[in-house]
Amino acid sequence: MLKIETLSVGHQTILKVIGRVQSENLPELAAQIIVHGAHVILDMDQVTLVDIEVVRFLLSIESSGTVLWNCPPFIREWMTCERQQLHGN
Repeated sequence: MLKIETLSVGHQTILKVIGRVQSENLPELAAQIIVHGAHVILDMDQVTLVDIEVVRFLLSIESSGTVLWNCPPFIREWMTCERQQLHGN
């Protein structure tokens, strides 16, 4: 189950992502990012599970300016592996 909480700190918006994030959740997450702007912060401290489509989505939004805050090490490692595969390394 996925839960997204919206927090405002000054002029900055933080989307706190909680639980499992799977490919079927991406439209909802993408919509929240669009509403709050590309430079929103995703607080991923409580993310417990992702799939490959989510990893690719995270790579994409991070390269567009979205900050991945408290990204769990297992997700960072998977993102690094996927980035290397995309670039042929």
